[in-house]
Amino acid sequence: MSQRSRRVFLKSASAAAAAIAVSSRIPAFAAQSGAPVSVWSSFRDRRHAASAPLAWAPVSEVAADAIALDPGTPRQEILGFGGALTDATCYVISQLSPSAREAVLNDLFAPGEMALNVCRTCIGASDYSRNAYTFDDSDQPDPELKKFTIDHDKAYILPLLRDARKVNPDLFLFSSPWSPPAWMKSSNTILGGNMRKHSYEPYSRYFLKFLDAYKADGVVIDAVTVQNEVDADQDGRMPACQWGQEYEIEFVKDHLGPVLRKAGLNTKIWVLDHNYNLWGRAVAELSDPAAYEYIDGIAWHGYVGEPSAMTTVHNAFPQKNAYWTEGGPDITAPDYQTDFTHWAATFNGILNNWARSLTAWNVALDEKGNPNIGPFPCGGVITIDNATKAITRSGQYWAFAHFSKHVRRGAKVFATNGVSEPAGKGTEAAISHTGFRNPDGSFVVVLANSGPEKRVQLLNGDRSLEIDLPADSVHTLQWS
Repeated sequence: MSQRSRRVFLKSASAAAAAIAVSSRIPAFAAQSGAPVSVWSSFRDRRHAASAPLAWAPVSEVAADAIALDPGTPRQEILGFGGALTDATCYVISQLSPSAREAVLNDLFAPGEMALNVCRTCIGASDYSRNAYTFDDSDQPDPELKKFTIDHDKAYILPLLRDARKVNPDLFLFSSPWSPPAWMKSSNTILGGNMRKHSYEPYSRYFLKFLDAYKADGVVIDAVTVQNEVDADQDGRMPACQWGQEYEIEFVKDHLGPVLRKAGLNTKIWVLDHNYNLWGRAVAELSDPAAYEYIDGIAWHGYVGEPSAMTTVHNAFPQKNAYWTEGGPDITAPDYQTDFTHWAATFNGILNNWARSLTAWNVALDEKGNPNIGPFPCGGVITIDNATKAITRSGQYWAFAHFSKHVRRGAKVFATNGVSEPAGKGTEAAISHTGFRNPDGSFVVVLANSGPEKRVQLLNGDRSLEIDLPADSVHTLQWS
């Protein structure tokens, strides 16, 4: 036997032995079901289409690259999936006819359809707005908030939020500011600049007035982030505000947290709301005992760094939650409609690193990625053509379908490990995978194959099944 052949043989034998050892540790309840495994697939011209069902069979041989499922090792509880209902998104959808708008909201939010249930709103303008504004625009400081008003949002934002919640009463809404009012900042503009420390007290009351005003208009907000992208100034090209680490800590522990608690609100507070590479800042903020008391979790973006940063923070503070709050497609990219495998693999990586939710950037934009007052070209989860009102579904939409149509709120992520890979590293390979156990006891596994066509074996206790994964494909398996 050649040295290369011997190495291949030893690697395969070792992986097979590991697979047998792993499968033997899986609780018996996880593998006794005789029910068929339903399959939905996206590849080539298929989009979340039902495929022939599969069945578990007794393990007779273990592949060296098998994936071992371990439903007996639960991880984080899922809150849900959704997207941002920005000013731009709400405006674009509001321009549809009543019947077309109803159809879009039903497709996106109805529990029997996409079932999106964790969505983001903006406290004032973001870059995806028709104009730059806050809820207290004033040429002079207004610490008593006499000019506070949410009238801007009453035209089409609040009506759409109410309608979305009618379609899905379980809709969880969290809200983020892109900038405080200009008079609270050293730059005296909402386009970039820094927060002033002496503005903390009125700004905490600004949050409270926003929450109360929205509630009075029929929309309860379940969580807030202190600032979208805390260290991004964006060179003054869009609504933005920089917050120093110590600024956010002080604001939460001495102002926002106490104000919300005194008002008797259960609104959760999430901090950071920025990229993975700022994990050290997340650790520092949670290390302050007074801030820790008020912080429910960390809001993460995926533009810079790796999702493993969420695991680093989770390991340091396991009682705090992780939420993925922004990321979306580029409308100018040639694969805008077909990059479902990229997004499914991205989602697997996020969910395997303790995130409880996935919230995309704009739910809907027009065919040019508008309305947009900022410098960055983005696309919506769906596109609504300005002239024809035709709907185009992005690759990200179809990736979401493989999760949101099957994974219920309250589901627990469970371990899925490639037996020839280190534990927890499966999402770095061509084939990524995540497993869930729903509150009703059903199981869901999502597989994304970013490489060439491959047959994959899944191990579930003393049972296994094989599935052929075409190149560039996503598959959801569900069984009782």
